[in-house]
Amino acid sequence: MAKRGGFPGGGMPGNMSNLMKQAQRMQRQMEENQKELESKDFTAKAGGGAVTVTVSGKREVKSVELTPEVVDPDDIEMLQDLIVAAMNEALKQVDDANSAAMNRMTGGLSF
Repeated sequence: MAKRGGFPGGGMPGNMSNLMKQAQRMQRQMEENQKELESKDFTAKAGGGAVTVTVSGKREVKSVELTPEVVDPDDIEMLQDLIVAAMNEALKQVDDANSAAMNRMTGGLSF
C-alpha cells in the first residue's frame, strides 16, 4: 500500500526552509526600500510654477512655496486650488515611487 501524507524523501522540509529564507530576504528588501523611499523628497508644481510643494517619502509636507503674484487677496480660492493640486501631485509621486519599488521587488506579481 502506498504511503500517503508526510514528507516523502524529506524534500518538503528543505523547500519550506528555502521558502522561509526567501520570505525573510523579501522582508529585508521591503524594509530597505521603505527606508530609501522615506529619505527622498518629492516636489510638484501647480499654476505654471506659482505653487511648489515638497513632501517626504513619509508623506509629510516639508515646504510650500508661493510666488508673490499668485497671492491675490481677491482670489483666495484659486490659491487654495493650486496648493491642493500641487499637494496631490507630490503625494502621487510618493505612491508611484512606492509602487515601482514593489514591482521591482516582486517582479510585477500582484497579490
